[in-house]
Amino acid sequence: MLYAMYQTAADMMMPLRAWSAAAGKVNPASWQSAGAFYEMLSRAGLSHRRPSFGIPEVKVGNQMVPVCEEEVLATPFGTLLRFAKEGMPPQPKVLVVAPLSGHFATLLRDTVRVLLPEHDVHITDWANARDVGIWHGPFGFDEYIEHLITFLEVMGPGAHVVAVCQPCVQALAAAALMAEDDNPAQPASLTLMAGPVDTRVNPTKVNELATGRPISWFEQNLIARVPLRYPGAARRVYPGFVQLTAFMSMNAERHVKAQVDLYKAMANGEHEQAATIKAFYDEYFAVLDLTAEFYLETVQRVFQEHLLARGLLEWRGRWVNPKAIRRTALFTVEGERDDICAIGQTVAAHDLCSSLRPYRKKHYMQAGVGHYGVFSGRRWAGQIYPLVRNTILANE
Repeated sequence: MLYAMYQTAADMMMPLRAWSAAAGKVNPASWQSAGAFYEMLSRAGLSHRRPSFGIPEVKVGNQMVPVCEEEVLATPFGTLLRFAKEGMPPQPKVLVVAPLSGHFATLLRDTVRVLLPEHDVHITDWANARDVGIWHGPFGFDEYIEHLITFLEVMGPGAHVVAVCQPCVQALAAAALMAEDDNPAQPASLTLMAGPVDTRVNPTKVNELATGRPISWFEQNLIARVPLRYPGAARRVYPGFVQLTAFMSMNAERHVKAQVDLYKAMANGEHEQAATIKAFYDEYFAVLDLTAEFYLETVQRVFQEHLLARGLLEWRGRWVNPKAIRRTALFTVEGERDDICAIGQTVAAHDLCSSLRPYRKKHYMQAGVGHYGVFSGRRWAGQIYPLVRNTILANE
């Protein structure tokens, strides 16, 4: 019912958005305010398709090198995507683990762009659950970890992992399982950035929302079935538009102000400022659905029961033991103003990896940044990335 109501509203808006887009194009330049209004109306909707990474080339040294996206391995639920650079010598292999939390992997576009000149970058490009047929079976917390292990095995020994936000837990679990198995493809280094390793530390609004109700409430109120028109028809999902609504409600004033600023910028002909705001919201309003099992298991295991932090997490009946990690260097990063994953939640990984010698563990807190500033923007590129690069180089 939830998804059907959303789809009905979206369908009703489509003619108005189409008319507004057309009206904005033919509107005389002298009517800039009206044109801005029409464009705002045409943008009043969500996208459910992955945006482009938009990285056709990258500067390496003094030359521009073409970049080609290669599907190294594809499953119904995700693709190991490589950003291949033509004619480059071997570079450190890096797997960027993107969150599966309502947005596409392109949310980490800036993360990839900064890493690319000096690394052979791969990323977990997760599929929109509403496009995955139910005959492909479930995709839950354990399947996510299984994908990470498989991707690392395909990449081969010596790869490095950079996990951003929500999958820090799964990345740490995968590294622990591979270490215990003495898997030759276990990562050489593991960088965890703004991830909920232990959400008992300095709980945020996100954590409080996750613990404020029993898991049965989440299943009854937030899970819906995909409408019949989509390939994943009848699959139970946590819709991306629900996640987006929750995130936006936490900072409603900021988002309203941004839309007002966008209208003013377009009406006043401030094209550069308008383009910046549009680019952010084009990405932010591109949402993907999560499988119900992955969402519910993540809420329960990570945010309600804190299983990894308490040493109780299991994967396919096996105990996940971070103490087994002895060779994978650990680097954790947190943002001072992070209101999604607070200070202390990611660095908790150091206590769990107690078998690692002190010189193989490092932590950094970036002053003055919120959640997104940890992996995108000026401070990511100028202050955090050099430390990530040094961690990778030190463990090559």
